[in-house]
Amino acid sequence: MKLRLLTGALHVAVLMSFLSVLPLSAAGSRDVRKFVLDSPDGRLKAEINVGDKVFWTVGYDGETILDDSYISMTLSDGTVYGEGSGFLKSVSGSEDSDIEALFYKKDIVTDRYNFLTLKFKGFDLMFRAYDDGVAYRFVSKSRKPFKVLSERAEFAFPDDWNAYIPYVRDFTDDFGSQFFNSFENTYAHTRLSGWDARRLAFLPIVIEAPEGKKICITESDLVDYPGMYLHNADGSSVLKGVFAGYPDEIVQGGHNMLQGVVKTRKEYIARYEKGTSFPWRILIVADEDRKLADSDMVYRLAAPADPDADYSWVRPGKVAWEWWNDWNLYDVSFKTGINNETYEYYIDFAADHGIEYVILDEGWSVKGKADLLQVIPGLDLQALADYAAGKNVGLILWAGYYAFDKDMEEVCRHYSDMGIKGFKIDFMDRDDQAAVDFHRRAAETAARYGLMVDFHGTYKPVGLNRTYPNVINYEGVHGLEQMKWSGPETDQVTYDVTVPFIRMVAGPLDYTQGAMRNASKGNYRPVNSEPMSQGTRCRQLAEYVVFESPLTMMCDSPSNYMREQECMEFISAIPTVWDETVAMDGRIAEYIAMARRSGDEWYVGAMTDWTARDITLDLSFLPEGDYTMTVYKDGANADKAARDYVMESMPVPQSRSMTVHMAPGGGFAARISPTAGSK
Repeated sequence: MKLRLLTGALHVAVLMSFLSVLPLSAAGSRDVRKFVLDSPDGRLKAEINVGDKVFWTVGYDGETILDDSYISMTLSDGTVYGEGSGFLKSVSGSEDSDIEALFYKKDIVTDRYNFLTLKFKGFDLMFRAYDDGVAYRFVSKSRKPFKVLSERAEFAFPDDWNAYIPYVRDFTDDFGSQFFNSFENTYAHTRLSGWDARRLAFLPIVIEAPEGKKICITESDLVDYPGMYLHNADGSSVLKGVFAGYPDEIVQGGHNMLQGVVKTRKEYIARYEKGTSFPWRILIVADEDRKLADSDMVYRLAAPADPDADYSWVRPGKVAWEWWNDWNLYDVSFKTGINNETYEYYIDFAADHGIEYVILDEGWSVKGKADLLQVIPGLDLQALADYAAGKNVGLILWAGYYAFDKDMEEVCRHYSDMGIKGFKIDFMDRDDQAAVDFHRRAAETAARYGLMVDFHGTYKPVGLNRTYPNVINYEGVHGLEQMKWSGPETDQVTYDVTVPFIRMVAGPLDYTQGAMRNASKGNYRPVNSEPMSQGTRCRQLAEYVVFESPLTMMCDSPSNYMREQECMEFISAIPTVWDETVAMDGRIAEYIAMARRSGDEWYVGAMTDWTARDITLDLSFLPEGDYTMTVYKDGANADKAARDYVMESMPVPQSRSMTVHMAPGGGFAARISPTAGSK
């Protein structure tokens, strides 16, 4: 399988500056040139004003959703892109093409937009307007080395609107300490003026505009630049980008000595040998919440993979995972732990149920050495790899960031030769330029050796999974692992129906669902060795549909799954990449319903918050014909015993409509197939 761009019409009009200028300035001051860029459907309108400074505004259906917002980049030699920069000309036009996506939530991504490129002395400023968002980026034309001292990225909203804010979770009085974080937190829902000035927030973030409109801020094509945080220092309605300084001194430390701890930082945020394209700053706009859950903006704007590269060896799938359930097997004759007998059992379980992978999480390499070539005594990795291969099961290895980076080439070569299929790389916990560049180097090196990569302890997706399709998943999510230690005050159920509209907008998430111990409200407690989920059993099944996750962990013990054959059948059969996705319904922080297609089968998943809810599912996306559905719905007593569910088969109503009931913290899941013999 090779990458292919399905190209439609491309229209470019080169406009000389005198034709695209509307003078706005008062007499005696420098002229301001105004440029207007509409979305293809005309509902979104970006206005860019170029004078001594560059400002942009955005309107939607005639209403302003972004006021004058200043954008610029300051270099170490005093040059400021966007300030007294010497405008030369503009280039505008449109594109309408299709992207053939690999290992994604749909096989074809529509790429239809209008563009405007403003050319200045030494740099370009590019804008794109899609029907569902607007984005801009700077492009340096420098022919010599340079440093970026700072970037000004403002998002000035017209009023004190509400926002869903993912603050950096752990913070101190040292503001810079927040640049070292795991990018995992629930959302604070507050007005912009209520922003905690002591704290940074990571992306994506969602702002609630009037009349139900939502605005999501994120970024794409981040490959060699620090990631953007947002901050509000003065209680205004203006958010400003903040960027980590370039690391000066990095020492080995942190978790089990597997992290790079930054002791000091440079006065600049990025450095380059020559000109480069900087990340896209994205404003996604939706008039219905559900549309956020199926956004393609980040994927569209990422750099495509090398068209000559062959990624047919990448194999998405599900992973039997031992860390969350603490290697907790029962009804076996051996002592479980990090040993060959335990992993052979996991491999047998995977093979018996069509599960593609088994992971060896933290503990298989010698602790404290940060050396991935030192395997703990008594564990024979080669024998395990051979045993797994004989069962058509792949092995994935967990790796601490520092150890992987220290000897990346040899580690990839050695374990690829052994037959290992990929790495789960953890504890980066940074997104400064050096850390971002590590992700690119890790993806590139792993691809050369036929290895997949699942990035953990990392920031949100930024399109690297398009540029390097062997990047098969990301964490950067307050996932189910939090239920091993978080108390009842942590509301994971509300988070579950919030994250699809915010974090998942950026791309796939390794949430690690699949718990067979389930707790209704008031019954949950953290148990590290035998953890449980908040919410019902059907909620866990629905998460395999709702959450985009090409490499999906099955968090619970094989012993528990084998006692739950009906649920096991649903999980083992479900695909992890899709031909089509339909965001059916949803309201942020309340409920969501998603449908996804693989071949001629559809899967439907729905979840609610702690409010019991009836929702009507519109199944009109199904082609003509008769269909049979196997449904998993909350049982009559799921509000008390969260494991209570009912599985039943039925024909899909000819009306293509059905109403389902979900218990508090509940869910609904269905597998829909053409009825045998129907035409």
